[in-house]
Amino acid sequence: MSTGAAASTSLTAHQLIGLLVDPGAFESWDEPPAAPPADPAYAASLARARERTGLDEAVLTGLGRIDGRPIALVASEFGFLGGSIGVATAERITRAVERATAERLPLLALPVSGGTRMQEGSAAFLCMLRITAAVQAHRAAGLPYLTYLRNPTMGGVFASWGTLGQLVLAEPGARLGFLGPRVYEELRGVELPPDVQRAETLAGRGLVDAVVPPQELRELLRRTLAVLSATPPPSPTRVPAVEAQGTPDAWDSVRRTRRPDRPGTRELLRRTATELVLLDAPGGRAGALVRALAVLGGRPVLVVGQQRGTPEHERPFTAADLRAVRRTARLAEQLGLPLVTVVDTSGAELSAGAELEGIAVEIAHCLTTLLALRTPVLAVLLGQGSGGGALALLPADRVIAAEHAWLAPLPPEGASAIVHRDGAHAAELARSQGIGARHLAEVGLVDEVVPEPADPAGEPEEFCARLGAAVGAALAELAGASEADRLTARAARHRRLGDPR
Repeated sequence: MSTGAAASTSLTAHQLIGLLVDPGAFESWDEPPAAPPADPAYAASLARARERTGLDEAVLTGLGRIDGRPIALVASEFGFLGGSIGVATAERITRAVERATAERLPLLALPVSGGTRMQEGSAAFLCMLRITAAVQAHRAAGLPYLTYLRNPTMGGVFASWGTLGQLVLAEPGARLGFLGPRVYEELRGVELPPDVQRAETLAGRGLVDAVVPPQELRELLRRTLAVLSATPPPSPTRVPAVEAQGTPDAWDSVRRTRRPDRPGTRELLRRTATELVLLDAPGGRAGALVRALAVLGGRPVLVVGQQRGTPEHERPFTAADLRAVRRTARLAEQLGLPLVTVVDTSGAELSAGAELEGIAVEIAHCLTTLLALRTPVLAVLLGQGSGGGALALLPADRVIAAEHAWLAPLPPEGASAIVHRDGAHAAELARSQGIGARHLAEVGLVDEVVPEPADPAGEPEEFCARLGAAVGAALAELAGASEADRLTARAARHRRLGDPR
């Protein structure tokens, strides 16, 4: 067992499985472990652990059902030598992962562990490679691998199969980390700050996708499996088209998109998604990023979007947000799902801290990640589109824009400060720079402009329905193209951006 792990406050493996799966729907895959070790003291420890827990090893594996949907399960038991991983434990986990892959089942891992079993030394430590190889093969087969990190998950488990989930979920307050605090203090001579290894801290840095109480985990998994198993409809359903009434005044559009009661990304998703799993993002609900698994237009997708702030509560788009965008894009590719990006931002964070965090570098990496993504990418220009923070989410196979949405290198006031050395000419600059949705269509960025016949603040349901229908139709069109044709068209599209059509 890894030393320095916190005492577990988690449910037992049997209790957690009972919370998650349908009643009577768990079928064990476990076979008796190999013969006991030769070392008498270790054999006695194993015997006591078996008597205390009623289990024969530190992990349970098997098949369960959540709302009728089958899912393979690997659940650690902390009461059995701290959930530590020995050779027999690793073999049981590996066989379960391989069986889930062979039977093409989604897999949920529920680790709680101090790490490698010290009594077995390097042999047990190296078994992390065995488990990781099986997990990698499962993911390479296009199958979901989800992890729920419990308190504590430490050492080699955390540094291998525990954090390789396409979705990494965590128990509230769980200690999650590589090195136990007791070991850290022994090696460093100082205490490890208590919040460094907390689930909430890792979620705030984009390393955990959601912090979920055990009692709420079943419902989140139910919705996740519903999204991942959604069957796309044969054709999209569009609401009746609304005729546009000329080209909006650009400065009027800027002011409209800044209204705090204009529907934002969260409201768009809540009104258009038939299934929705909101994931954590840097900054939490007060942050600038929204991440979600969703069913839009009948199709399972991953969504990453910007939630604009208000004059009283700014939400600058940070380097951590941009890293989370790339993580979400990679997740979409791993799961074989389209990525939908939603642009609505007053701009990336402007501060000395942002410079030191490499925000410009992160924007560049976002651009290259989205341009190279092999799954379909659909961008929705929902409202404000200011600077590099907006540009980072715009590389796509297709772009839909709300009629009053706009995109500019800087907010009009900033452009005015550069050109006229004051902000008084913002309206003039907005009108002269071609920032509106219809002008963006003329230079090849926007493929479809969704009309706004009335102020969306007064008709949010209708506004979201029109955008949702356009999203569904665009996703259907992208699904109809082969990957090779889509990537060729994407390269050609970006080659000619900026030239009037």
